[in-house]
Amino acid sequence: MSRELPGHIRALLDAAGGPADSAGIPWAGRNLGPDAAAPSTHADDDGSADVRVNAALDELRAGRAGEDAVVDALREARIFVPLIAGVAAPHGGDPEAAPVPVSDKEAELSLVTIAAPDGRTVLPVFSSVDTLRGWHPDARPIPTWAPRAALAAAAEGAQLMVLDPGAAISFVVRRPALWALAQQKPWTPSYTDAAVAAAARGATVSEPAVLQVDCTAGRGVVSAALDGTRVPGGGPGPELRIGLTLRAGLDRHDLDATVRRIQERLAADPVFADGVDSIELRIVAAPT
Repeated sequence: MSRELPGHIRALLDAAGGPADSAGIPWAGRNLGPDAAAPSTHADDDGSADVRVNAALDELRAGRAGEDAVVDALREARIFVPLIAGVAAPHGGDPEAAPVPVSDKEAELSLVTIAAPDGRTVLPVFSSVDTLRGWHPDARPIPTWAPRAALAAAAEGAQLMVLDPGAAISFVVRRPALWALAQQKPWTPSYTDAAVAAAARGATVSEPAVLQVDCTAGRGVVSAALDGTRVPGGGPGPELRIGLTLRAGLDRHDLDATVRRIQERLAADPVFADGVDSIELRIVAAPT
């Protein structure tokens, strides 16, 4: 589900405005030529992946840790955002004018975004220079802190961020985790969040047909490694499955009306709407 940026994240973006791009890299003095080195505020940065992020991904793949461990590791990790050097607009701003050759320093840097299957904008980021170049050899690897990349995603209108697309293991940071990362706050997956479960139950208390509500991880939480191995996390969603056990004997009209009212209450609940990226509903009839 698409959501407007909360005010506190918008304030962070406003405060970050100035002589830098949305990843926090200064524009002044930037060399876009082929001999340009990627700027880094990390001493002796060799472009390799953060060991804590790698360890969290290994633990996730082995089933010994959850998605929150990966996001927690990202909160203090250096990652790379891909920038593409394109051709500047024709001189004079005339879109009909013939292309004008420009020097490398007149090129425009573009933050790369891609489209998810549901049409939402995704910011790809990378744990290392090697994984970035394996994905797009012409992209410029720009090092930045993962929370700054999350703010960059918000600035670009992206509601998802994917770590290492096309690599041995990729990890989708879905909207609630992305917003928590941007604020450098801990994140709890919706399917383990007691507040989200309480909101789901609260949306059904006035529905006599609802006998039980269960919140579990959705099928879309699972992802697949490049070798086909099932990974219990890092998927694009749906992330939350809500199971509704309804009394037997409801006709189609009553069933549809009940589900519609529940969905409307959930969408209007800020705890649920901010804490959940996407849901799937599972309707079960109680035994007669």
